[in-house]
Amino acid sequence: MTTAILSALPEEQSSLVQHLLHPQRLMHAGRAFWLGELHGRAVVLALSGIGKVAAATTATALIERFGVARIVFTGVAGGVGDGVNVGDVVVAQDYLQHDMDASPLFPRWEVPGYARSRLACDGVLSALLLEAAGACVSSASGQFGLRTGATDALEDVLHRTHHGLVASGDRFVSAADESHRLRNTLRDAGHDVLAVEMEGAAVAQVCHDYGIPFAAVRTISDRADDTAHVDFPLFVQTVASRYAEHIMLAFLQKL
Repeated sequence: MTTAILSALPEEQSSLVQHLLHPQRLMHAGRAFWLGELHGRAVVLALSGIGKVAAATTATALIERFGVARIVFTGVAGGVGDGVNVGDVVVAQDYLQHDMDASPLFPRWEVPGYARSRLACDGVLSALLLEAAGACVSSASGQFGLRTGATDALEDVLHRTHHGLVASGDRFVSAADESHRLRNTLRDAGHDVLAVEMEGAAVAQVCHDYGIPFAAVRTISDRADDTAHVDFPLFVQTVASRYAEHIMLAFLQKL
């Protein structure tokens, strides 16, 4: 059974490729796919692309062309939930498309044809991912270089692992008023969102259609507002990419 590991960023994929046994690079649908073994498990590594359409295309290719049995997504996200801070990790329980609005034909956020607005991640995979993420975060202090150079605050914060709703949309949320409005509007409708990004909900929908187990983990790189205090490229190199590497390797050992 082959496990697909989708990465949002090249830095995350490159660190995992370095661990591959018998690596083989294949091109398909204009994308590079790396086949090999990690901890004795057959894997396919791929970059999702940015946005929901690109991510859906990649997920479909993984299923149709490579016959993967499960898909796990690792990337970064903006924290919008209370207590979801930079350097924390969110394991998705379910996904919602925050820019889906087919009203008045369908209720706002409901995916037409699905009779629901939220698509659940696989419970077993998410539990394993949550365990791997928790172990990684708890041992990260002073180990993964959380001092970014832009601030010393990250080193002094006890980082946490969260499990809950993540929202995706084809928009990079980077203003405080937009972030607050998004969170409050969703919360008022019963959707207490923890983080926001641009791809996961599309992959969740593809996996739902094909009956493929899906799980996702996101490192919080900012608070999805205009007061973000972390240098993003440096954060990706020193924190997010190393979280992805350690969490994914620990996760595969638990399968």
